[in-house]
Amino acid sequence: MTKLHDGSGHTQRPGFRSRSLLAAAALALGGTMLLQATDWPQYRGPTHDGKSSEKIPRNWPAEGLKAVWKVPTPNGFGVFSVSHGRAFTLVSREVEGTQREILLALDAKSGKELWAYPLGLAKYDGGGDSGEEDNKGGDGPRSTPAADGDKVYALDAHLLLACVEADSGKTVWSKDLIKDFGAKNIGWQNAASPLIEGDLLYLCCGAPDGSLMALDKKTGTPVWKGESDQMTHSSPLAATILGVRQVVFFTQKGLVSADAKSGKVLWRYGFPYKVSTAASPVVSGDIVYCSAGYGVGSGAVKIAKAGDEFTATELWRESDAKNHLMNHWSTPIVKDGYLYGMFGFKEYGKGALKCVAIATGKEMWTEANFGPAGVLLAGDILLALNDRGQLVMVEASPTACKELGRSPAVAGKCWNHPVLSDGRIYVRSTKEGACLELSLTAAKK
Repeated sequence: MTKLHDGSGHTQRPGFRSRSLLAAAALALGGTMLLQATDWPQYRGPTHDGKSSEKIPRNWPAEGLKAVWKVPTPNGFGVFSVSHGRAFTLVSREVEGTQREILLALDAKSGKELWAYPLGLAKYDGGGDSGEEDNKGGDGPRSTPAADGDKVYALDAHLLLACVEADSGKTVWSKDLIKDFGAKNIGWQNAASPLIEGDLLYLCCGAPDGSLMALDKKTGTPVWKGESDQMTHSSPLAATILGVRQVVFFTQKGLVSADAKSGKVLWRYGFPYKVSTAASPVVSGDIVYCSAGYGVGSGAVKIAKAGDEFTATELWRESDAKNHLMNHWSTPIVKDGYLYGMFGFKEYGKGALKCVAIATGKEMWTEANFGPAGVLLAGDILLALNDRGQLVMVEASPTACKELGRSPAVAGKCWNHPVLSDGRIYVRSTKEGACLELSLTAAKK
């Protein structure tokens, strides 16, 4: 990697929580529970792993969760980022006769639109206008913005990166990654989300000798960059492995891990690429899991460290021509050594929610009729969103799929995961976004 300046101030620690709200919700009498309120500031949450520190009550009302608000969110497959009382997402909207991607800011409590920031053209060469016969359409922005204090960052389908004031929507800085750095976009356009941690913003842009990149989040200036890996639709992951904070990218060459501060490549794992790789890597201790569609399949490696040198040794690999054990674009979560998430390929409305042992690839259980949406984990509760906009609460156990509750959420096509922040669930589809109130009444024991 070429280090361009020191990037001072980037002092991450294991377990770092990006911009969490530390205030606790009120504790009332009469069998209610204490909820710790946290932000969900970027794709896959405050700890980059799809997990929340909040609690989900187990006694949902039979009629479903109450919608606090619903608003139109035309097209697109990103999710909400919730931070400091605002919810951000990307939609498409006509601006002066041209369809554009829009960074939208909403009041998180009311759903009121605060401002709308135009990005690049909402023009795509396919890939999103699919689904079940009665649940298609909605091709649009694929990325999720990242909120960080008083700024919010968006990366559009054509690799325009913008930093915007969170309270006003005014431009702080912007970069055209193609013009400014020689980035090379991918077919079906970019779907990866920017990753913020400390003072740095991480991304993979496909530029020769500068594809893996860390930018100063305040100025957009590169801190380090290197390698020539071609990009995929997968978002990078920040994790601490064997005591070293690193960023794991999933490129067309496979997994590549770089030291978060310096950009030094720590280890690689070659993994096939066909058409599109979209799910992010998953880290469990010293094990890293990855998966891709189009007959590629899945696999896991064990990371070892001797002195300053890292190695990645394959634990298992399933080359899956039948697309059985793979994640198309839905990234699973991991708990106690088990993956939970949507597995399958183009099984719209029918794809399975599965539990898989990360160290062996052994399937523990499978439950059909979810489709390619997503999951989050809160304690021992798995919250799954199916691709028809229905929330399903499942116990996160490798023993069996035990459903605890179910609630309608939004209409339209959902190819993303739900978000949990401050006792509320935020979901969106290609038609609408919604905020749902969790009951504070604790489940009876």
